[in-house]
Amino acid sequence: MTTGRRRRPSFGRREVVILAVALLVLAAGVAVAVTFMLKARQVGTIGNSTSPSASAATASTAASAAASPSPANTSLTLESIFDKQPDLGGIDQKRVVTMIATGDVIPGRRVNGHMVAMNDFLWPFKPTHDYLHSADFVFINLESPLVPGCAVNNGHTTTFCGDPRFIDGLTYAGVSVVNLSNNHISNAGGAGVTSTEKLLSDHGIQYTGLGFTPTITVKGVKFGFVGFNGVTGGAGVDKAELKREIQLLRPTVDVVIAQFHWGAEYKLVPQAAAGVAPDDPRDIGHAAIDDGADLVIGNHPHTVEGVEIYKGHLITYAHGNYVFDQDAPWWVPDPGQPDAADGVLGKYTFVDGKLAAVKYSPIRTYTDGQPRFLTGSTQAYGDYVMSLMKLSSQIIAGQAPPQPVPSPTVPRPPSGN
Repeated sequence: MTTGRRRRPSFGRREVVILAVALLVLAAGVAVAVTFMLKARQVGTIGNSTSPSASAATASTAASAAASPSPANTSLTLESIFDKQPDLGGIDQKRVVTMIATGDVIPGRRVNGHMVAMNDFLWPFKPTHDYLHSADFVFINLESPLVPGCAVNNGHTTTFCGDPRFIDGLTYAGVSVVNLSNNHISNAGGAGVTSTEKLLSDHGIQYTGLGFTPTITVKGVKFGFVGFNGVTGGAGVDKAELKREIQLLRPTVDVVIAQFHWGAEYKLVPQAAAGVAPDDPRDIGHAAIDDGADLVIGNHPHTVEGVEIYKGHLITYAHGNYVFDQDAPWWVPDPGQPDAADGVLGKYTFVDGKLAAVKYSPIRTYTDGQPRFLTGSTQAYGDYVMSLMKLSSQIIAGQAPPQPVPSPTVPRPPSGN
């Protein structure tokens, strides 16, 4: 054996080429990995600054499901909605996502005048604030543009605008998504629509309708939204566009929620309004579900209407008013009309991305658009509102409905209101 200095290996041209190719392959792999991680981040996530990728979310949900029971029966029925709520106790809250949907929000006319006079744009939401924040996200119909220079008008105008400072009320209420497809959002022209969209975007509130299909992710469940207006005085809802938007969203989300502005005003059951809202809401709601929607939310009638379970999916035809000035003594219903001062807040509970429970809480609007829950001394009237909603649902389902309970005395405004 000989000893001495070890020879330094030499690299020929062939070895250099091989080394360069190897480095290029390694760099490409790193780039693919980085791109995958960036795409896995969910821009519209609520509750986490970063959202897990779809596979990670699925794994997490599966692990939670193994550790906690599933609901005994997740099939919704009129009984499970109006009479006996399903027992979701014991389910890991990581698997549960709740949404509150409201009736029409119209910060115009006397609502706007009241807020401007008090310089308080949180005021309409104060009695229901805590309940709204009990949900993971809130979905409303915003039926008035928010425009600089909106003049106070406390009269009977049907051309609406709201002060831009009302955006503070929406953020205070925890609103996450708004529907802008309705018959009043363009009351201030295209500039009013644009200013409203910018205000919402600047305050982190997403909007659907007018061709926009936003998504949000909550606890690993991705929700997508579409919105359409059928109160056109003309052709109604564009069914081809409805199908296109739903089917565009469907492969990319876990839950598709469609909101519609539709139907005749001040009716107990959904129906078309000739020359104003030509579509039968039932036809449009069914079409949305046939196209792939999981849940359908309706508004515009300004009174509470019933629900329908169609092919295992829920349609809520109207929540009534939420923030609007159709309250006594300024507005009084005609004989036989439901009262436009009454409404409901709907809490929709999803387990593993499936709608498992729905609870409607009756409210009544007092003093220029401030809703309050019908509980305590007003419980009897709240039960009456719910009995009408159930009756409407039974009529929609073709059941022989019982007679509604007689209307109790309409509650007086709370003291100090």
